[in-house]
Amino acid sequence: MTPTTASSTLAARLYGEAPRPAPTPDDAAGPDLAGLARSFADTLREGEETAISGLAGKADALAAEGLLDYAPNRGFTVRTYSPETIAEAYEIRAVLEGLASRLAARRPLSPDLAARFEAALAEGDAIVEGFDDTQAHREAYRSVNVAFHDAVIAAAGNQMLEDTLRLALARPATTLRNIVSFTEQHVRRRHDDHHRIHEAIRAGDGWRAELLMREHVTSVKVTELERQGAR
Repeated sequence: MTPTTASSTLAARLYGEAPRPAPTPDDAAGPDLAGLARSFADTLREGEETAISGLAGKADALAAEGLLDYAPNRGFTVRTYSPETIAEAYEIRAVLEGLASRLAARRPLSPDLAARFEAALAEGDAIVEGFDDTQAHREAYRSVNVAFHDAVIAAAGNQMLEDTLRLALARPATTLRNIVSFTEQHVRRRHDDHHRIHEAIRAGDGWRAELLMREHVTSVKVTELERQGAR
C-alpha cells in the first residue's frame, strides 16, 4: 500500500467513512480505537504529508482520549496501559460513578429519566432471559449497558461530574462499551446490579446507591484483570 493510499484509508476509517472488519466473538471492547491509534502513528511516521492537517486534528483528539501521547520533537506515540494503570482507571471510574449514583438519588427522577431507566432495565431483562452467546446479543447488551450508565450520569445533574466522567470513560479499557466478559453468569449478575442501583436511586438512598455502583464497577475491574491474566 502506498503512503497516499494508507493515509486516505486511515482518514476514512477515522472519520467513519470506510467499512471496518466484522467484529469477532472475542471483540468485547467495541471499535478497535487502539488499533486506529497505532495505524495513525504509523502513518505519521511514514512522513506522508497528504491531508496531514486534517489528520493532525484527529491525533489531538486521540491524545485527549488517552490513546496517544505527545512529546515535543518526537511527535505522537501509542499510549500503553499496564495492568496497574487499568486497575487505577477502574478505581477512578468507581468513585466517579458512585458519586453520580449518590447525587442521582438526591432528586426525584424526571419522567424522561425514569423512562430511560425502565427501558434499559426492560431490554436487559429480555437479554438475560433469552441469553444467547452471539455477536448480536453482545451488541444488544453493550447498548443496554451504555444506556443504563448514561441514565445514571444524566440523573446526577452535575455538569462538572459528567465532564470528568466522560473523560475517564474515554479510556479504552474502562469505556462503557467494554463488555469484559459475556457469559450468562456475568451478564445476569451485572444486570441484577443495575436493578439494585436503580432501586436505591428511586428510594432516595444515596449512600446505598453509591456503594452498589462502586461494587458494580469494581467487579468489572476484577474480571478485566483476570481476563488479562494479570491479577
